[in-house]
Amino acid sequence: VQLQASGGGLVQAGGSLRLSCAASGRPFSNYRMGWFRQAPGKEREFVATINWGGSIIDYTDSVKGRFTASRDNAKNTMYLQMNSLKPEDTAVYYCAAYVSGNIYYSRSYTYWGQGTQVTVSS
Repeated sequence: VQLQASGGGLVQAGGSLRLSCAASGRPFSNYRMGWFRQAPGKEREFVATINWGGSIIDYTDSVKGRFTASRDNAKNTMYLQMNSLKPEDTAVYYCAAYVSGNIYYSRSYTYWGQGTQVTVSS
């Protein structure tokens, strides 16, 4: 499956952005999907994961209550609505398709999008 992330940009603290991840190739609905992010000088970290039907979603603690992951299998697209953004949310955000293993680990996701930059100014 090929993935393309979009929707990043520059926003002030407290603002909102919605990221999209468009999938093509293999059936999108077959995959659990994830969002990860990587800030400069830091390792890639888990942000959210959503099961194939969109009914089971999990988040890293730092974004709970602020970020909402969703998916539209009919449109082969996953979303990440980010509200109340903070400067520490600044990172390149990646979407990925899960294959096997621990759902919170990036190595469990085989297919990756190219990433979209999110910059939150204070």
